[in-house]
Amino acid sequence: MAAEAVIAAVDVMSIEQITASQVGMKAIGAGLAVGLTGIGTGVAEMGIGAAAVGAIAENKDFFGLGLLFTVIPETIVIFGLVVGLLLLFL
Repeated sequence: MAAEAVIAAVDVMSIEQITASQVGMKAIGAGLAVGLTGIGTGVAEMGIGAAAVGAIAENKDFFGLGLLFTVIPETIVIFGLVVGLLLLFL
């Protein structure tokens, strides 16, 4: 009985609907890839940024090192963006 219902549901769906569903799932995956990496980067930079500002306030020589440590987590978002673009266009 359940198998017949699944077969009937598949027969009703057209090729256009299946293609649209696949494109929608790709878009959801790309959005999750970029969004979750952005959230992760924000959480990582929360502590790094506070520590970098405190170190720079103590000693101005730490500016370059603090800037470097602040920029490193942002590369994760770039990786998420690349994965999202690969999901959409491949």
